[in-house]
Amino acid sequence: MISIVGVFAIVIVVMAILLVFMGVKSVPQGREWTVERFGRYTQTLRPGLNLLIPFIDRVGAKVNMMEQVLDVPTQEVITKDNAMVSVDGVVFYQVLDAAKSAYEVNNLEIAILNLTMTNIRTVMGSMDLDELLSQRDKINHQLLKVVDEATSPWGIKVTRIEIKDIAPPKELVDSMARQMKAEREKRANILEAEGFRQAAILKAEGEKQSAILQAEGQREAAFRAAEAREREAEAEAKATSFVSDAIARGNVQAINYFLGVKYVEALQALSTAPNQKVILMPLEAANVIGAIGGIAELAKSAMDQQQTRTSSVLSRPQS
Repeated sequence: MISIVGVFAIVIVVMAILLVFMGVKSVPQGREWTVERFGRYTQTLRPGLNLLIPFIDRVGAKVNMMEQVLDVPTQEVITKDNAMVSVDGVVFYQVLDAAKSAYEVNNLEIAILNLTMTNIRTVMGSMDLDELLSQRDKINHQLLKVVDEATSPWGIKVTRIEIKDIAPPKELVDSMARQMKAEREKRANILEAEGFRQAAILKAEGEKQSAILQAEGQREAAFRAAEAREREAEAEAKATSFVSDAIARGNVQAINYFLGVKYVEALQALSTAPNQKVILMPLEAANVIGAIGGIAELAKSAMDQQQTRTSSVLSRPQS
């Protein structure tokens, strides 16, 4: 039989092990434990080895101090313009005070979710659908500000709130697609009309420049033609003057020269006429030949006179 001393020794060993187990606590990294003495909070145990008074102190709440993520379930939100959309999101938070998170609120995660969902309906319900779809960053910022202020007494810090998905009803999505298509067609028509307008302007500018250049060319041609007619008239006047002088000096062959030139011009004009006709002219070939002969006599007379002048100049005595 085991002696009373042995039994007592076993009891003492068991009590010592129990005291060590109850009085020595090892808190893992990233967590904090609250300590309660007779049901009242007294202190918070930090990560590492900690000592408690057995049978008097006990561990109350084991709080996770790392940043955590909560999924916000999908809910229906009615916008300012009475459009119903389905919205979900995520909340990132971190406990800063373990005691407040354990004793200031019951079931911390459910409280954060309910608070976030309520404020999502409040913030997004004050916006139009177009604003809701285009200003997601603004929504996230407003939600973060409101929820963080509301949860601050609980000893936590809400670091980020993100709206994951905004899903309008199918009928509204189809209507938005038709609106977008109509808007794109409108822009395409505007761009096409603008292209036609620019093309018409460029074409008009080209026609204008062409007309200006054509007018410039016609003016230059008219100027050149007038100059040619003027020179021709001057030549004709000089020729007439020469013929008149020859007649005044008694040279009858000058008249034949004048008539011969006119005969030749008339025959040239008749030969270049575009109509194909037989023309009967009451002319005598002898007249034309006589006129041409007169031209020859006139030329011979002019050459004789020139030779006479040259001889008289050469026969003058030199000083």
